[in-house]
Amino acid sequence: MPDVRIRPLREDDVPAVERVQETGFAALDARTLPRGRPLPPRRTPEENEPWAERARHLLRTDPEGCWVAEHGDGTVVGYALALRRETLWVLASFVVRPDAQGRGVGTQLLAAAAQHGRGCLRAMLSASADPAAVRRYRLAGFDLHPQMELHGHVDRALLPVVRHVRPGTEADRDLLDSLDRRTRHAAHGVDHALLARQLRLLVVDRPSAQGYAYVDASGSPRLLAATDRRTARALVWEALAASAPDVAVSVPHVTAANQWALDVGVEARLSVATAGYLAVRGLRPPAPYVHHGSLL
Repeated sequence: MPDVRIRPLREDDVPAVERVQETGFAALDARTLPRGRPLPPRRTPEENEPWAERARHLLRTDPEGCWVAEHGDGTVVGYALALRRETLWVLASFVVRPDAQGRGVGTQLLAAAAQHGRGCLRAMLSASADPAAVRRYRLAGFDLHPQMELHGHVDRALLPVVRHVRPGTEADRDLLDSLDRRTRHAAHGVDHALLARQLRLLVVDRPSAQGYAYVDASGSPRLLAATDRRTARALVWEALAASAPDVAVSVPHVTAANQWALDVGVEARLSVATAGYLAVRGLRPPAPYVHHGSLL
């Protein structure tokens, strides 16, 4: 595709980038989901907004990590969003439209986003099960760790009594960054403000144990860090306890280093399925930790 150029993302590109993201992941699901598993429904405009807000957030905090591939007629056919926090580089989102794949567009986008990570000691990304993506990240020097996703309806009779978990506030920011550095070697920093707008924050802050979890409206943990497995388990159970009986929950991005999360899922009678890879360079899979799909 010789008439495609790579350029910095602009704020008015965000709606087009969101459409590329949705189209790309719908095509990926159709290729990679196990037979018999239904395709996820298309997102509503209300469900799209949190993703678009994250894209605008990264454009403000990390403009040098945000790039698009644009066809000669001005059509956006791919994008890459990356961020750096302290000494950690994260590839937050990376999609090339199916009809533009196999022509070097992805290679150029990834190279542009990777420049934002120059000098970083560590790197992370959440990869799909797409074989081409897996090859690309392995050739880039990433170690690939299979992920699991826990999913289903919580058996309310199995919920344990959880103590010492409270709602989090802005005053907990130093604690959150400290836990980030302990588990993934870099604070989320400015990302915590975005996460707090989109999700509910739970905190454990005791002399002997600390932890936090961001939880969505369904009761599903979306990011968790803790000093120990017992605290991490308590946070997940507290999140699941707030779920509605008729609403399915999920605990995504569970790596083998976080067997404690798998144990909670088994005890809660959730199903377990493989779901892509955590790709890391310069660090081990964080634990006790459940990473965020975009902000990791």
